[in-house]
Amino acid sequence: MSTHIIQYEVKPDQADENQRLVEAVFAQLKAERPEGLHYATFRMEDGVSFIHFVAYDDDDADSLRPLAAFQAFQQNAAERIIAPTRRGAATLVGSYGFLGE
Repeated sequence: MSTHIIQYEVKPDQADENQRLVEAVFAQLKAERPEGLHYATFRMEDGVSFIHFVAYDDDDADSLRPLAAFQAFQQNAAERIIAPTRRGAATLVGSYGFLGE
């Protein structure tokens, strides 16, 4: 399983649009139900910071990037984001009721 965490901050006037675009990704995921993908996005209490958790059962899988809604989300991301995006691979240490358990 490969797991990645992506964190970023958006311009205050772009936060609701960013959330709308993320919600469109989840709508497409629910409609298409790709196998082996575990994905969650959180909007932090400051209203402008977002954290995405992405995990694939197969390390070589990438069923998120080809989605039209995900491509729309990424299309103008540089215009929405103000702080450098932090991303990295993560190793799951423990989990309870998360990632489809």
